Formats: sequence, C-alpha cells, structure tokens
Amino acid sequence: MADKVAVIARRDLLTAMRYRAGFWSHIIATLAEIAGFYFLARAVGRDYRPDGVSYFPFLLVGTSLYGFLLMGTNAFLDSVREAQWSGTMEVLMTTSTPGPVIVLLTAISAYGGRIFDLFLYLGLGFLLFRAPLQPNLVAALVVFMLSLLIAVAFGVGAAAIQVATQKGSGVLWLLGSVLWLTSGTMFPVSALPAWVQRISWMIPLTYCVDGLRAALLRGASVAELSKLISILSVNAAILVPASLYLLSAALRHARLRGTLSFY
Repeated sequence: MADKVAVIARRDLLTAMRYRAGFWSHIIATLAEIAGFYFLARAVGRDYRPDGVSYFPFLLVGTSLYGFLLMGTNAFLDSVREAQWSGTMEVLMTTSTPGPVIVLLTAISAYGGRIFDLFLYLGLGFLLFRAPLQPNLVAALVVFMLSLLIAVAFGVGAAAIQVATQKGSGVLWLLGSVLWLTSGTMFPVSALPAWVQRISWMIPLTYCVDGLRAALLRGASVAELSKLISILSVNAAILVPASLYLLSAALRHARLRGTLSFY
C-alpha cells in the first residue's frame, strides 16, 4: 500500500512542478480572497464579534475549513470522473486492488494538496493580516484529524454517487450550497431561524468549524471540547465505513450493469 501511495504522490508532484505558473496564480488568488474577507470584516466593524471573537478570524477559519471539505470531496469525485472519461475505469476495477482502495489512492495526493491549501490559507491570514490568534494546538489537531476523516467520508460518498448516477457534480453543488448556508461558515449558526439551527447541529461540518474556531481563536482545550470531540468521533466512526460500503456497492452494481465507464 505504501509503495502505491508513493508512486501516485510522485506522479502528482511532478505534474504540479511542471505548472509553476499555476502555483503562483493560486497563491495570488488565495491572497485576494483573504484580502476580500479582511476588508469585509472592516466594513462590518470591530464591534461585531460572533461567538465572542473578531469577525475576520471567524471568517478565516470558517471559509478555510469549508473550502477544504468541498475541494477534498471534489478530489474524490474528479478521480472517478477522470477514470470514466479516459475509459480506464473498467481496467482499474479488474486489478487485484479493491475498488474503494483504488479510489482512495487516486484521490490521496490531491487531498494532500487540499491540506496544503488549508494551512496556506490560515497561515497567510494570520501572519500577513495579523488576525488575532490564541491557539491550543493539541485541541486544534484533534479536531482537524476528525474533520479530515469526515471529509474523506464525504468524498468517498460523492465518488459512490458519481459511479451510481454519473451526476456527482450536481449533488456536490447542492451539498456545498446547503453546507455553506447551515454550517456557520460566514455567520454564526445563532443568526439562522430556530428550525434551521436544528438542522445545522445535525451536520458534522458545523461541529468541525465550531471546534476549530474554539481551539484556534479562544484557546479551548481538549477537555473543554470533549463533548464536541465525542460527537465528531461518533460521526467519523459511522460515516467512514458507511461511505466505503456505499462505494463498494455502487462499484459492484455498476459492474453488473456494465456502466462503470458511463459519464
């Protein structure tokens, strides 16, 4: 397994190195986005402190984690769709490596890029724009690792939908829109109507965003976040195996129907 991961990571790294202009344009685009949020926070005013923190770092953490989840999910979707477009999906599924493992391997390096983007986004925001930071790194790491597992589960689920319906991008767009509205990405969940708040607290991303904000901006410890961490752990324990089962079932069904390469 490790040698397969190394080969795929090396391939994607060499591909990225060939497109250096794209790397720098990505840095510039990230800076422009962060600057937009910085001036938005200034326009809103310093008196606005959602959840007791300044609005700019509130935005910074929420949008970075939301972007990480969405782009990470898209990495799985793209890996399946690319194999369908190129006609290699059926060939890949006939190898000795289980189908879900192949999907995980093809998306893993792209996920590494998404993690890099997350740290780049937060680093530029906190260092260049001097956003206030009171981090508890241990708690932040615990919340991030659980968020990563949940993000992988969403990605595998999106891949399963793509295999089963060939409409994964449409489902991802709908999912992204709902999560953006309900997970407290740009404004606190408390600003939503009561019935929408109840929906928000049933979505794992809401706890991911809330926990990372608490750990990075308020210095909350693992003990203080124990209830939230427990909720994320239960979600990860349910969603990861469930998404892998759905992907296995979708691949098996597509083989029987002869639709593995449909897109």
